[in-house]
Formats: sequence, structure tokens, C-alpha cells
Amino acid sequence: MLGTQMKVYFLRHGKADWPNWDKPDDERPLNKKGRKQMGRVVKFLCNLEPKISLVLSSPLPRALQTAEIAADYLGLELEEEPALGKGFDATKLRRILKERADEELMIVGHEPSFSTVIGELTGGRVKLPKAGIAVVDVSDGAREGELVWLLPPRITDS
Repeated sequence: MLGTQMKVYFLRHGKADWPNWDKPDDERPLNKKGRKQMGRVVKFLCNLEPKISLVLSSPLPRALQTAEIAADYLGLELEEEPALGKGFDATKLRRILKERADEELMIVGHEPSFSTVIGELTGGRVKLPKAGIAVVDVSDGAREGELVWLLPPRITDS
């Protein structure tokens, strides 16, 4: 890859399954297991000493709650980013990264868009599980990337 590179941390929201949920899907918050799981995942990430400068989140409650946990553990500022909600794609990622060209970002959002965008950047096929983190080195204005690692949440269960 040529040009300037930066790392982007893709964090999928934690578990938000509520068996008797009768409100719109967009309003689902994290459940107790999701909060606990996110704490373990982000604590594990902190041990890797990432150089993240900002956390951006989808406006949906489950993503915002996930981002709050991550920003708190990492001691970082959190900003809501509407582009990370429904319809997130590689074009929206490019816009976000262009606006924040000198920062390593953690973006918090949803499937299937995160896996699709990672696939478009890397040419690989990935599936980002709930509470999973993928790190991608992006370059060429976020037109290509290389998957550095993907951490499923179960790795933190040991």
C-alpha cells in the first residue's frame, strides 16, 4: 500500500438482545451481558496500549453505550457520528477519515455494514461478531486497507 496510513479500530456494539423487546429495534440498549462483555473486551484492548485519539459512535443506543464504555476505559473523548448509523458504507468512512486525517480512530457501529466495509477495504471476507474489534491499516484515502487483527470477544473470557 502506498500513501499515508492510519489505523482504524472497528468496534461492534455488545449484546443487545431482549427477548420481549416491543419497541423499535433502533432503540435497543445493551443488555447486562453486553455491558459486562464490553468491559472485558475494552480492558483487554487497553493492555495492548492502542494509540487511539478519538471514539466515534453510531447514534443508536446500543452503540453509544458501547462507545461510552470504550471511551471511559481508554480515557478518550467520545463523539456521536450519524454516518455510523444506518447506511454506513466505505464512502461514509472515507468522509469521516478525511475530516480527521491525523487521528487514529475507534468507530463503534453495526453489522452487516462493518464487515462489508472491512471487506471492501481489504478484499477479505470477515464477520465481526458482537463486541468484536477489527483493526485495519487504511491508506490511499481509505480506498484500500490491510486487516491487522480481528479480536472476537470470547478471547477475553479466559
